[in-house]
Amino acid sequence: MKIILYQEVEGLGEEGDVKTVADGYARNYLFPKKLAVPYNKQNLKMLEQRRNAIEKRKEEKRKEAMSLKERLESEEIVFTMPAGESGKLFGSVNNATIMQELENRGYSIDKKRIEVPEHSLRTVGSHTVKIKLYGNEEAFINITIEKTEKTETTEKTETTEKTETTEKTEKKEEAVKDA
Repeated sequence: MKIILYQEVEGLGEEGDVKTVADGYARNYLFPKKLAVPYNKQNLKMLEQRRNAIEKRKEEKRKEAMSLKERLESEEIVFTMPAGESGKLFGSVNNATIMQELENRGYSIDKKRIEVPEHSLRTVGSHTVKIKLYGNEEAFINITIEKTEKTETTEKTETTEKTETTEKTEKKEEAVKDA
């Protein structure tokens, strides 16, 4: 079935595009949500009347995507996370974590548009992440993951744990000697 899109539909097309889709997809999803209308003479006339406005919106979106791309590519995101001696993280950095950090910096980007290599970053170091913008535009941002440094509190905790373990071992040895 041929349709005319009224709004952008992910994976299908943009506003004003004429597409051929399955009948059920059109009747059960696109038409009830007012994302598209059937392709006929009346709807084609309405599309032609709106064509200039649609093109202006598309051009604005392209310009906005270009400026967003420039701003994003100038960003350097640094995460400080606990990691083992080999540099492997205790946890990971994924698209939701990156989205949250970008929101903290004032950007509004859907996490589905953030493509992390292998779905998550699990090692210390520098990584590049792709963000899909409008149309074919993509931005690449640098993510740096650093290992957290041991602080005095973690060192004290480790020393306390070693002392407690030593005390338990000594008590067990005394119990064995008494028996």
